[in-house]
Amino acid sequence: MAEKPEDLNLPNAVITRIIKEALPDGVNISKEARSAISRAASVFVLYATSCANNFAMKGKRKTLNAGDVLSAMEEMEFQRFMSPLKEALEAYRREQKGKKEASEQKKKDKDKKLDSEEQDKNREEDNDEDDERMEEEEQNDDDEVDN
Repeated sequence: MAEKPEDLNLPNAVITRIIKEALPDGVNISKEARSAISRAASVFVLYATSCANNFAMKGKRKTLNAGDVLSAMEEMEFQRFMSPLKEALEAYRREQKGKKEASEQKKKDKDKKLDSEEQDKNREEDNDEDDERMEEEEQNDDDEVDN
C-alpha cells in the first residue's frame, strides 16, 4: 500500500490536462483549486475502487472487472454516468478487439511469409540436388563413353 497519503493522489499533469480540456478557452484555474480537484478526484477513485472491490469479494474474486465498477457506480448513486461509462467501455473493447485482430493478422502474414521462404529454400535445395544428380549422371555417361 502507499507509504504516504500523497502517494494515493493522481498525477498532477493528468489532472491539469483533464481540467484544461473541461474548461473553455481563456479560463484559468489557480494552483490551489487544481490541488483541491486532484485530491477530490483521488478520493473518488479510492472510494469507487473500494466499492468495486466489495462486489468482487461478493463474487469470491480477487480481480476487479468492469461489471464491478459499473455496479459500484450504481451503488454510489452515479446512475447519470452509467450510459457514458458503458459507451466508453464498449469503445475500449472494440479498440482492443481491433488491436487483437490486427496482431493476429500480422502473425498470420508473418507465418505465411516464413512458410513461403521455407518453400523457396526447399525448392532451391531440391534444384541443387537435381543439378548435382544431373552432373553425376553426365559424369557417369562421360566415363562410360571413355571406356
